[in-house]
Amino acid sequence: MGNEQPGAFLEAYRGKTFKGEWPTIPELFSINADRFPDRACFTVFSPERKTLNYRQAYGQILKVADYLRSLGVGKNSKVAVTGKNSPEWAVAYLAVLQAGAVVVPIDYQLTVAEAANLIRASDTKVLFVDEEKYGELKSECPQLLKVVSLYEGGTDYIYTLDAGSAEALPPLIPATETDLAAIMFTSGTTGNPKGVMLTHRNLVSDCFAAQGNMTIYNTDIFYALLPIHHSYTMLAVFIEAISVGAEVVFGKRMVVKQIMHELNEGKVTMFLAVPLLFNKFLNGIIKGIKEKGPFVYGLISAAMSLSGFTKKVFKVNPGRSLFHSILEKASLSSIRICISGGGPLAPSVFKKYNELGIDFVQGYGLTETSPILTLNPTDHYKETSVGKTLPGVDMKILAPNEDGIGEIVVKGSMVMAGYYKMEEETRAVFTEDGYFRTGDLGYLDEESYLYLTGRAKNMIVTEGGKNVYPEEIEDRFQLYGEIEQVMIRGYYQKSQTISEEIEALIYPDQDWLKQLSGDGEEAWRLADKHMHEVVEQVNQKLLPYQKITRVITLREPLEMTTTKKIKRFVTKA
Repeated sequence: MGNEQPGAFLEAYRGKTFKGEWPTIPELFSINADRFPDRACFTVFSPERKTLNYRQAYGQILKVADYLRSLGVGKNSKVAVTGKNSPEWAVAYLAVLQAGAVVVPIDYQLTVAEAANLIRASDTKVLFVDEEKYGELKSECPQLLKVVSLYEGGTDYIYTLDAGSAEALPPLIPATETDLAAIMFTSGTTGNPKGVMLTHRNLVSDCFAAQGNMTIYNTDIFYALLPIHHSYTMLAVFIEAISVGAEVVFGKRMVVKQIMHELNEGKVTMFLAVPLLFNKFLNGIIKGIKEKGPFVYGLISAAMSLSGFTKKVFKVNPGRSLFHSILEKASLSSIRICISGGGPLAPSVFKKYNELGIDFVQGYGLTETSPILTLNPTDHYKETSVGKTLPGVDMKILAPNEDGIGEIVVKGSMVMAGYYKMEEETRAVFTEDGYFRTGDLGYLDEESYLYLTGRAKNMIVTEGGKNVYPEEIEDRFQLYGEIEQVMIRGYYQKSQTISEEIEALIYPDQDWLKQLSGDGEEAWRLADKHMHEVVEQVNQKLLPYQKITRVITLREPLEMTTTKKIKRFVTKA
């Protein structure tokens, strides 16, 4: 932890660049463009390396903002951005806010029809989009004033736009901290999409609150791999980086070889990703160690255990130098901190990364809370916790049971303004005394560390009225490299019963499947047999009422969100 308060540098700009408690996002960017004009800001390696420093990025932002203003975009106007992660995406996002308008980030993996529905639902007037969907979305959304390409060489490319000096621009009415900054569409993993309204104050206050649990520096290099339209990457990577004048390296594809190249090439220090990816990296590391033979594997495992103990108890980190060659081979040697979010991570994975000498932590939050609510401090982490509540987060457990488990509810400056044009749905997610209901179940310890047990709507009620949280069981499968996906859910053995049995839906890793002997059907038979054996191993470590009684080996993968969470379906048969 640093001695200086997060955001202390803002005092020098208060009353000049901004007024009030917090700057808006464009004001925050302009402050860091003033502090670090020559510092690298946005970098991309594909198709070739391109970097904008803070001065260049700010110049482009002002230019695109002027163009938007020439179209009549201003306060309360909605402008959508959809495309792969890129400096152009970042500039478009910030230019919308610079113009005083509201940005609507849209998942690029949606179909054209789905994206068009969100564009209409948000009352968007201008759209920034990658070239490959430019024509389709333009024809699908004739109500738009303008469609602008995020692809160099494309139609109306973002950097070649000219606001036109012939006509005077309408006066700029800048946003204030309480104004709407973004409408973030979310459906979680089930349900209808809702437009979460987040203000500048929501996002900026949450950004600096997170720094109360973790120090970041302008010398840090963040890796934006997950789509930036998602609140986790937008806040924890994009806004966190520009809040201190750090660099953002944009990744475009979730392909391990390319990720390793970009981590190396970019000398990344802050690696934020989802459990699925961290599991893949760790499985690769462990596989590499095992290939050295049982004796070497035993020695390294013992050294890792000792390293982890020393790090946790004595706050000394021998692992970084002890395992430097292993980390270098995995392209993780420059990483200062890894953060896992977007879903539950197995404590065993958390523990192994820390044993290897990486400051590895996890956090928790929702789009409706900007999103970060808890984060593990690197110098006092708890493997089974999703972190300590951030400064300014008022969290409590609603109607806790005898184990202290209940629904997590929160108040704070990071809680959303509501759902766009959905007053009834907004009222439904707040308690009478103004706490936001997360829909998640968990408990707090005496040091305000949060422990998640699952989603309220996913809970399984087994015989004897015992509550089972599928996420806790799914965690047990995270280190089985032969499993690509697992979903635990309840099912009814007999139609008349009210208690549920537990089943596992498993989709095997396809590379592992190809290595099995026999033709296609024989390989699937062997895979099914092996998955039953894995479930038997997992069952041995579960309580009697948690045991899995049915295993289904899937031939097709389950549908996933862009943050690699399985879309749960609730039908139980």
